[in-house]
Amino acid sequence: MIVRIWRGQVATAENVERYHRHVTENVLPELAGIAGHRGAYLLRRETASGGGGTEFLVVTLWDSIESVRAFAGDRVEGAVVEPEAKAVLSDFDDFVRHYEVAHGQPPCGESR
Repeated sequence: MIVRIWRGQVATAENVERYHRHVTENVLPELAGIAGHRGAYLLRRETASGGGGTEFLVVTLWDSIESVRAFAGDRVEGAVVEPEAKAVLSDFDDFVRHYEVAHGQPPCGESR
């Protein structure tokens, strides 16, 4: 399994909500329709440095790098940031990181 991680930053509370809605109502449902997509997490934390704001990590799970390619195209290390997201983000990475899962344990209560 491949884990794809990307980071973005939002400066205002209004834009935090706009970005959250965009990801959960548009991006994640679209990803769910791609073969080989295994799930996603939207993580957030309030930042103390640089005047505050909210940092988001988008973590997506994929069967293989070929599955990632179906979403990201041939430049799999490049971030896919839609115009709607760019409009509300104050900063974001133009790259992503991929990790191969070396070991996993399902969350409590899920079958193994």
